[in-house]
Amino acid sequence: MTEQVPLSSRVKQIIEVDGLKFRDLDGDGELTPFEDWRLTPAERAADLASRMSPDEKLGLMVITSRPMGISQHNKEFTSHEGVLDEQYLPIKLDPHTSAGIPFEGTTQMISELNIRHFILREEPTGSRIATWINTMNEVAEDSRWGIPVIVAANSKNEAGAFKMGGTPEDQPFTEWPGTLGLAATDSLEVIESFAAHSRAEWRASGLRKGYMYMADVFTDPRWFRGQGTLGEDPEFVSKAIGALVRGFQGEDGLEADGVALTTKHFPGGGPRENGTDPHYAEGSFNIYPTPGSLEDYHLPPFQAALDAGTSSIMPYYSIPSKEKSSTPQGRLTDFEQVGFAFNGEVLRLLRAMGHRGYINSDSGVLSKMAWGVEDLSTPERVGRAVMAGTDMFADTNDVASVREAYVKGHFTSERLDGAAALLLEELFALGLFENPYVDPDEADRVVQNAEARAAAEDAHLKSVVLAKNHDGTLPLTAESLAGKRVYVELFATGLTVKELDALRRRLAQAHPGISFTTDYHDADVAILLLRPFIGSYFEFVGIGDLGIDDHSHVDIEKVRDIRTHVDTMVVGLNTLFPWLLDGIEPLADGLLMGFETDYGIMVEAILGGFSPTGKLPITFPIDAAAIAVDEDGRCASPNDVPGFAKEQHMQGRPYVYVDADGNRYQLGHGLTYGG
Repeated sequence: MTEQVPLSSRVKQIIEVDGLKFRDLDGDGELTPFEDWRLTPAERAADLASRMSPDEKLGLMVITSRPMGISQHNKEFTSHEGVLDEQYLPIKLDPHTSAGIPFEGTTQMISELNIRHFILREEPTGSRIATWINTMNEVAEDSRWGIPVIVAANSKNEAGAFKMGGTPEDQPFTEWPGTLGLAATDSLEVIESFAAHSRAEWRASGLRKGYMYMADVFTDPRWFRGQGTLGEDPEFVSKAIGALVRGFQGEDGLEADGVALTTKHFPGGGPRENGTDPHYAEGSFNIYPTPGSLEDYHLPPFQAALDAGTSSIMPYYSIPSKEKSSTPQGRLTDFEQVGFAFNGEVLRLLRAMGHRGYINSDSGVLSKMAWGVEDLSTPERVGRAVMAGTDMFADTNDVASVREAYVKGHFTSERLDGAAALLLEELFALGLFENPYVDPDEADRVVQNAEARAAAEDAHLKSVVLAKNHDGTLPLTAESLAGKRVYVELFATGLTVKELDALRRRLAQAHPGISFTTDYHDADVAILLLRPFIGSYFEFVGIGDLGIDDHSHVDIEKVRDIRTHVDTMVVGLNTLFPWLLDGIEPLADGLLMGFETDYGIMVEAILGGFSPTGKLPITFPIDAAAIAVDEDGRCASPNDVPGFAKEQHMQGRPYVYVDADGNRYQLGHGLTYGG
């Protein structure tokens, strides 16, 4: 006997057929195949696509950032009691969107442009997210076919994850360590827990599509986005990506209570040219100087994501450099000199690897990051990308250019129908045609619930890596600190006195038996927490210098002065990059590393609250010479090879950092207090 699936409807009627209930989304009083939840998502998508007009299908092919009504200061430009932003902008300028095009209000986007895919950039409460998405779905339900809205977001559950904008009223989801921190736990169980708890928060809030996670293998240590990866080990990244896809989407494919993932950035953003990034022109090439590196290091995690059934794949902006690569690279032979979203050879490889979902471009490929096709008009770029295999364009509402590309024959009706069917299939698989609404009150109960916070804290604990412990300095226990004064300092960009004071109060309250001081001249022991930071997301600021000093926002002279005044100094380093350690490690009796790990937990490890068990997910270079770039732009170590394997390609030159105690800071290194 067929079991009834849950239905929710605010506009369209519910009809009964064969003792079962269905939403009458086309309003004809009959059960149309696309309304029949007993059919497969692919069957329903094919039926609906065959009924839609070209304009209705074209609207599916863009996904745009859409401010919420709560972000609109002039409430006259909102609707539905302030929930939807309806302001019309004649020209919208944005880091990602096409310049010089109108930006319509929410209702117009849904009802007239037939847009159904949106990106959330704000960080409001779960109930506000739920109310906003519910309201957009109510508008969408009133359309000819009742096609629901789906809202995507970048990853929201890691501390330090990239966010655009932000307000004092933000309420993040439960914050786990950064993705490098998840990798540092060396535990698939932690990653599975992360996925399960995070999925619940997303699902309760109505967020059903995630632009995550990065399957890129971190091979050039200066790449700004490397901090968002799962490290440099292709084997571990593959296992972790598979676990994340299954954890968010479902064990056996995309489920009705799942969150659809867009795995990025195919075929891997790691092989950067000396750390530069294709968000700007100077970094527009992927380079593969090492024979076989693409197949050996960069493709395996994407294969794992495909095997797990990831709903969509996002190609990166880059052009595969023929000039600076050893070619062919496995199955890539032509090295077509255009960005991956326009690159038929690369996207055909993706399909050959087994991808049957849709291909979602990265943001801005029609405007700012149209590498290799800069001379084409926007509609011509659309056509080039669609005919190469791209199905959706990210962070743009430029339906007009997509329509012009279609009308002028830059892409075919067959490709339009194929893209529309794939995009609809995801909506059907997620159950949004049956049950698009969520309970806002439930969202607030689920987001940052106690169980999720406890699991996240456990991950923070397990992400701490003990890199150096000279002469058994650590842990600093109450007994070993008896009669001594302890100074705690935090070096970080944007740090306020209030934040540092809050951390010091937290530690003093947790450890009343320890004598803390705010004057290092009066201290015996110093605990220094460092969060060096370099680089920029959108602009080229030169080839990154991984040294830890003033340029990376650490007052190195103060660090050195502190060392001269204390008997013991312990450093807790926030590891966003494989930093050059030769300016810091020799000063430290103990060195711990975290990866956007909670500062208080780092100190708890230092004070013996637990014994660190984390393992390095990346390898640290021995010195600046190991990553130096010559006058021809060639790096001393190969950009496309993980740190643990670089020495195999460096003709006997060393790459791995070795500390004063002889510890090699290579992938997998990590001490414990027991040995």
